[in-house]
Amino acid sequence: MPAHPHSSTLYTVEQVREVERAVIAAMRISGHDLMRRAASAALGSLRRHWPQARSVCICCGPGNNGGDGFLLGVLAREAGLQVELVALGTTSHGDANLARSEWEAGGGRIRLWEGESRLPVTDVLVDALYGIGLSRAPEPSAARLIDALHASGKPLLALDVPSGLDADSGHCPGAVVRADVTVTFIVGKRGLHTGRAADQVGQLELASLGVPEGAHAHVHPDAQLLLAGAMPPRARYANKGSNGHVLVIGGEHGMAGAVRLAGESALRAGAGLVSVATRAEHALALNVGRPELMVHAIDGVQALVPLLERANVLALGPGLGQGDWAHLLWQAALDADKPLVLDADGLNLLARKPCTFTMPAVLTPHPGEAARLLGVSIADVERDRFSAVRELARCYAATVVLKGSGSLIADPDGRLDVCPWGNPGMASGGMGDLLTGVVAALMAQGCTAWQAACLGVGLHARAGDLAAQRGERGLLASDLLAPLRALGNGLSSRTDRHE
Repeated sequence: MPAHPHSSTLYTVEQVREVERAVIAAMRISGHDLMRRAASAALGSLRRHWPQARSVCICCGPGNNGGDGFLLGVLAREAGLQVELVALGTTSHGDANLARSEWEAGGGRIRLWEGESRLPVTDVLVDALYGIGLSRAPEPSAARLIDALHASGKPLLALDVPSGLDADSGHCPGAVVRADVTVTFIVGKRGLHTGRAADQVGQLELASLGVPEGAHAHVHPDAQLLLAGAMPPRARYANKGSNGHVLVIGGEHGMAGAVRLAGESALRAGAGLVSVATRAEHALALNVGRPELMVHAIDGVQALVPLLERANVLALGPGLGQGDWAHLLWQAALDADKPLVLDADGLNLLARKPCTFTMPAVLTPHPGEAARLLGVSIADVERDRFSAVRELARCYAATVVLKGSGSLIADPDGRLDVCPWGNPGMASGGMGDLLTGVVAALMAQGCTAWQAACLGVGLHARAGDLAAQRGERGLLASDLLAPLRALGNGLSSRTDRHE
């Protein structure tokens, strides 16, 4: 029962339960048998990651996750490990009770967690407290146990889901386990791939438990992980006009950098021509700094109209501001009815004057911008990023990228992809401007809004991972330009964690 880094399909908690029922029926095994397979996979993961470990402490809750832990204790003891078992309570439920009885029948001792107890000294700790069913904060006693796990300083293996992490959304309503390794079972859970999850799951593995691929084929996944991709080779007779013309609109006083990053990333992502409409004061510096950009001083709508007519795709919002100049250009760009990418202040203006899009459009909000667009709080967005991005796509009839750890891409029909790449070094100024230019360039080269958003998000995040090989802290948006060009041509995939 090998463990794999990822599967590309992701499921909701309700779907996972349906999958488990289908697997038990198709394979004609009991829930207890499936639990034993999970315990075997967990032991394999523990052995691979900590081969020198001679002792393990397993912390078990009352449900099936705890049952996995009890059976892991049985198998670990049979394998010659010294096993200490700590339980939250005196009883377990359903199949977990059978597992608990099996541990005790072999002479296994259970230490009850009293809230102020101390954990046994051991080489490795195992979290088997709560599984996919927990969507609330752990009880106070369990929260103190989670704190004790962290205070031990020992490596920590989580079974299926780090306890306290909502497997549906990635939200953490209370205390939550911070694992070094998480081995999840049968299928991927969508909440392990976005939001707070990145800080909790550690190295994530999927153990299929020997389940045949067709055993749950009727349960359609809720989301997919992005696959690494690149643009196809160009035709040998291509010219600059074959690869589209992007117009970047923005750069209010003091914000020339935003439009330069968007324009330069559009060039590096393959757009044949890139024009920039910005304040007159920025024109000279931008032309000198990146002469391939065609920079135009724009003081009003009349000067913008000819540029709108020539462009294939608009990149609207980087450094745009929200004053009168910005609003006039924003409205003119929307009235042009051209495919567009909307970011930054373009989104803030949209929140003030909502509309649905009839042309192909990609919106790229961070959680704060998403909250303004939906009229909710940032906490509401982060509580369920999946619902938020789908609601945005539905409300605005656009493809939407909800940025952040585990960026999400949704279309108005509910299709949703999750980005498995990226790193904390990318939390710095200009990264969003860079993404805007990349997505616009891909649309200009013939990608649909959905294709451009998915490929663009993937290229952007993978370029960030390549650039971060020299360290995450101090990473600049412009550091991504060289790896972005390479990845767009399919020349490098050294940091791809999901194939």
